[in-house]
Amino acid sequence: MDKLALLFLACVLAGFALIKLPLAGTALASIAPVTFYIGILSVLVFSLILIFKGILALIDK
Repeated sequence: MDKLALLFLACVLAGFALIKLPLAGTALASIAPVTFYIGILSVLVFSLILIFKGILALIDK
């Protein structure tokens, strides 16, 4: 399996972790919206990259 695909999958999972990160009641509560939007952006970008690489793999066969 392509090592880059595993890296992109790990980035998608990290994005989901940022979306679900509980920061309420901590000193970092003020950056909670920032982590939420960074998580959404990383999930979208890396999911699109994985879909694109999958389509290219199907076309090549």
